[in-house]
Amino acid sequence: MLKVAIIGVGTVGASVANILKDNKDIITARAGIEIVPTIGVVNDLSKKRDVTIELTNDIDKVLEDDSIDIIVELMGGIEKPYEIVQKALLKGKSVVTANKALLAYHRYDLEKLAGNIPFEYEAAVAGGIPIINALRDGLTANHIQSIRGIMNGTCNYMLTKMINEGVDYDTILKESQELGYAEADPTFDVGGFDAAHKLLILGSIAYGIDAKPEDILIEGIQDIDTPDIDFANEFNYTIKLLTIAKKIGSQIELRVHPVFISKDEMISKVDGVMNGISVIGDKVGETMYYGPGAGGDATASAVIANIVDIARRGKGSPMLGFESDNKENLTIMPKDEIETKYYLRLRIEDKVGVLAKIATILGENEISIEKMIQKPFNKTCAHLLLSTHTCIEKNIHKAISQLENSKVVTIKPVMIRIED
Repeated sequence: MLKVAIIGVGTVGASVANILKDNKDIITARAGIEIVPTIGVVNDLSKKRDVTIELTNDIDKVLEDDSIDIIVELMGGIEKPYEIVQKALLKGKSVVTANKALLAYHRYDLEKLAGNIPFEYEAAVAGGIPIINALRDGLTANHIQSIRGIMNGTCNYMLTKMINEGVDYDTILKESQELGYAEADPTFDVGGFDAAHKLLILGSIAYGIDAKPEDILIEGIQDIDTPDIDFANEFNYTIKLLTIAKKIGSQIELRVHPVFISKDEMISKVDGVMNGISVIGDKVGETMYYGPGAGGDATASAVIANIVDIARRGKGSPMLGFESDNKENLTIMPKDEIETKYYLRLRIEDKVGVLAKIATILGENEISIEKMIQKPFNKTCAHLLLSTHTCIEKNIHKAISQLENSKVVTIKPVMIRIED
């Protein structure tokens, strides 16, 4: 028998306890041993919870209990769970976590501390999609060339509604909050930070590279507006918040931001609150993973898969999945050296000479225009919507600064990258 303690009995924690109880027979058959949810740790004992397990607010009681085999950490946050997971591992207890923020900052420290003690984390990325298992086990024979993911259901739901139904950003944000998809302070989701934490975990597994959120390019969906959607539709694009990990020589691009992506690509068809991840391996080619990225039962399913894995194997596997060491000496590509295509939305004065001046500024920064549309905004101004050929990130930012300071652009330009 394996005894499990659940730290944080919220939606996911309650689902873990109840699924282990409701599906006890089939889980025991597949694990080869009975798995028993024994106790849950919560902050507020007075709050009603839909579980039958014992509850306590004394975390030390659980950590010091030698009969507890597996700690499931579902409390959220960074430093407090880090302290708890460290203590659990030092006590020789196996750990399963769904805490992406914890792993974004402390995954290497915890992997080193765990050693041969099982430390699993499938539910930390894309909820019910077994993407970590796919990278760690299913694609072991491959060098991973790229990972592109839609890994925040809130942003994907909002963008889907904006594109398909013409709903404006503020309206759909309010609706998302009412539906429980977005928090009262939605910055973590709409600003791209939630997706970035997940990207860093996948980047570690695929490339063995240690990066923190502060090291990579992170942008959100807050500036997307109707003209951008119109331009996307005009040229067979859709708009997604995409996480991108890509190997370029000895460097790794790690970035999260909105993109224009062709409607013909498989990942562009992932809509609503669903998640999707495309992985390209040098031998297998492209594989695609699709499913719910959040929700109590979906996330609990991934947590329990880790528990069963621990029951079967009885020992840890490397946190990085492939090799712990960065043997290729890969480095993170500096943000300003990224090369891609770009879309610009400029509000300009509608008069002679404006287009020539814009073209001159772009040309001086080694940027050439690929497509362009001009649409009236009011009696004196127009929206100029354009896409570029491939250029360097630092050049587009320099050009945007010059355009913003020119007398022909009336407000700050909006830039969205194009993923071809």
